[in-house]
Amino acid sequence: MTTIDSTPDATTVRYAAERPARLNWAEHAPEVYKAMVRVDAAARKGLEPGLYELVKIRASQLNHCAFCLDMHTKDALAAGESVERIIQLDAWEESAHFYTEKELAAIELTEAVTVLTEGFVPDEVYDRAAAHFEEAELAQLISAIAVINAWNRFGVTCRMAPGHYRPGQRS
Repeated sequence: MTTIDSTPDATTVRYAAERPARLNWAEHAPEVYKAMVRVDAAARKGLEPGLYELVKIRASQLNHCAFCLDMHTKDALAAGESVERIIQLDAWEESAHFYTEKELAAIELTEAVTVLTEGFVPDEVYDRAAAHFEEAELAQLISAIAVINAWNRFGVTCRMAPGHYRPGQRS
């Protein structure tokens, strides 16, 4: 059995050192942080909690934000999301059968908004989302996608360290 215990009998696993954050931006820009928390709370209103977390996880995967991946996968698991659906999210196109049509439309829209490589969100992607969401809910979804992208940019730029978040901590 491999452990991270340092007793003489145990096999010791040496993990890479955790990199310190570059900047605690929330401490130095508290009004921006508080505003982000308010915008995030407003964006989640009217969205199914599971869908909201899937969107947060997918955008964070695309943006390589380890801090947000840690947070949102833990929150999703605590809310009852399955490990299998979280794992398959990175390959959602090949694993479409794990998700509802509505979730697939939200995930596809998340990718289009997050990765604007074409410079716009394709009409067919927007139209698929619009077919599954009423306009008010679609506006909330777009808001949630925009907010997680902003959080991801803070997390990645400031190199916020994953692994310390506990489910529900941000509430």
